[in-house]
Amino acid sequence: MTHRLFLYGTLCDPELFQIVAGHPLGATVGRLRDHKTVWADGESFPLIVAAAGEVAEGLLVEVSDDAKARLDFYELGFHYSLQDLPVETGDASIPALVYFPAPGAWAEGAPWSLAAWQHEFGEMTREAAIEYMRLMATHSPAEAAAAFPQIRMRATSRVRARKTPSPLALAPQMSVSNVVMHDSRQPYTKYFAVQEDDLQFPTFAGGLSAKVNRASFLGGDAVTVLPYDPRLDKVLVIRQFRYGVFTRGDTNPWTLEPAAGRIDPDETPEEAVDRELREETGLAATSLHPIANYYPSPSAYSEFLFSYVAVADLSEQDGKTGGLDTEHEDIMSHVISFDQLMEFIDTGAANTGPLVLSALWLSRHRKSLQSAH
Repeated sequence: MTHRLFLYGTLCDPELFQIVAGHPLGATVGRLRDHKTVWADGESFPLIVAAAGEVAEGLLVEVSDDAKARLDFYELGFHYSLQDLPVETGDASIPALVYFPAPGAWAEGAPWSLAAWQHEFGEMTREAAIEYMRLMATHSPAEAAAAFPQIRMRATSRVRARKTPSPLALAPQMSVSNVVMHDSRQPYTKYFAVQEDDLQFPTFAGGLSAKVNRASFLGGDAVTVLPYDPRLDKVLVIRQFRYGVFTRGDTNPWTLEPAAGRIDPDETPEEAVDRELREETGLAATSLHPIANYYPSPSAYSEFLFSYVAVADLSEQDGKTGGLDTEHEDIMSHVISFDQLMEFIDTGAANTGPLVLSALWLSRHRKSLQSAH
């Protein structure tokens, strides 16, 4: 059985359509009278809404049961539903199914532009759709949609990684294009995800490794920022309950850390630093100094960190609490001297990687920060 659908938004992008539907886009131009296509205000996707006298341009496609099930999975979890309406193509009027947003779910924005979407959001959305469609075997549309914000964050991280790959430093230089993928699956997806692959990789001796099974805990790109007051020669560290430390069995799972958080899809690392500082400490940086960009645990974790030291006024900040209630964060700020920070590293009281790295960077650069301020 085939189904006729009218596409008016992001699925008119041939690459995205193929990822979602599972086959190339073959379509004819269609028009839906007395409707218009607009951006959802402040969002990266369109709405189709009734508008007397206007015409919504789009594509008319015929798809199989399997392709329609895939398209439904992609659309229906986001408060869209199907309506059967007459769509004009040439001189004919043909009934077709149209994905309509729930009334009042989003405010109307400017007139929709596929070209503008492709330029600004296309690469990230296609990357996110690859992971999203992997959930079809294990998640309902509503469950997959609930995971979508984190899927978008991880997709943005993968796009960023492709655009700024790690420098090739030593010979022999290896190529990821020579990795042979046999099977890939995603057995767990919620806030984080787990990817499991069967693959072979090129060896330094030449040729390929044996087929191996590997699993990776999927995070996204994140920032860390250690506030430093050069006038007081003090830093601000935060303390909070950390579940990973708890699951290891440590009886003190309240760790000392820099402020930190995920980089949202529409943010730069520097913008994420500014937001996380405000959310977790209430501070605003007067200057920002990059430390390093790095993988904290590359054998099994995809997370990539951008670490900074922020010059800030730390007077009257000790003992304040912060964090977002919506994320159940319970964070306390502690203002300590630089010497005490280094003592904590020696005793092991400071035992989180970004804090140790930030402290060691600061030990090299604090005199120049003091001179400049």
